[in-house]
Amino acid sequence: MKVTAIGVNSAFATGEYADGIRVEQAKELFLQIASSEEFKNISEEVINNKLKKLTQRFYTPRWQSNFLIEFDMPGKRMKKPYRLLVDAGGDVRHALKKMNLTSSDIDGVYISHPHNDHIGGMEYLALTTFFNPFYTLAKQKWLKNQFIADKLFLEQDWWPVPPSNTKLDLFIHQKVLKPLKRALGPGLDTLQGVPDVTLDTYFNVNILGKQENGHTKSHTFQDGEGHWKLTPIFAMHVISSCEEMPSYGLSLQHSSGYNVLMPTDIQSIMPTQLESHYRRAHRIYMDCETSPFPSGVHPHVTDLIGKLDYDIQKKCLLYHYDEYPQVPSDMFYGILNTWDSHTYPSEEEFF
Repeated sequence: MKVTAIGVNSAFATGEYADGIRVEQAKELFLQIASSEEFKNISEEVINNKLKKLTQRFYTPRWQSNFLIEFDMPGKRMKKPYRLLVDAGGDVRHALKKMNLTSSDIDGVYISHPHNDHIGGMEYLALTTFFNPFYTLAKQKWLKNQFIADKLFLEQDWWPVPPSNTKLDLFIHQKVLKPLKRALGPGLDTLQGVPDVTLDTYFNVNILGKQENGHTKSHTFQDGEGHWKLTPIFAMHVISSCEEMPSYGLSLQHSSGYNVLMPTDIQSIMPTQLESHYRRAHRIYMDCETSPFPSGVHPHVTDLIGKLDYDIQKKCLLYHYDEYPQVPSDMFYGILNTWDSHTYPSEEEFF
């Protein structure tokens, strides 16, 4: 299993603009100068003026907190790997593009809670995979070169749910599903002529966690010769209108016993109800604020430094900050930068 941090920054992070010129332009300018008979006499002012004319403003955004997990198993297109997004950021399009990926390369998404910086990319994922006739081989066969909206309208047996093997997988806890439907409803209810459009029209919905029969449902992903069991983990995030809004993190348990914990957005550094999970985990992806004015709904770096148990600190990879954390050397397992990746289980760590 490979975990890549495709966004490590806070919900309200933006980015910077920088001056620059494209490589092709720089090369052309260099050749002009180098081939000039007056090369030695070209003034710095002339060069600066040429550069100024070529200069453009480039934007370097900061992506919000979300991850890409890759399992060594076939995905929707029957090719490895199976790619699972953990949350969809404020707009996951751009983070995926940086990795030369699009929605067509994503097989599933797990949603921890319904805040915009975690579900903002869901409408993009839903609509682009829905209208992509080549999203899966099964979808191509099902459509038979027919436009999907026409197929749903003319062949009403499909209302409102296309076959599960034609759609993106959605993994979600029941308590997150209802507010997600409410948030996405107006944007997704846009299929003209197709009545009763639901979230199931776009996603193969897998409800995890406690079921009505009392059973706790997990999902197992094959990963080479082993497998990972994904189980949602409750943690308090915020009090919303006098009621709790939990964030359902992930416990990923490998068949070898290796455990990766991703609590997602949590209110305290180690919630009491999660202490056993923290101590059992071999690696923890830790939510971390660095703002000078703590929000009270995420662990702050000062608390992680001063109050978190040493044995837990050594397991933590920090992410989700305004400014890059300044921490004592060797206190944490690591501080994530965007695009950092780790592969589990790691032989040198575990075996």
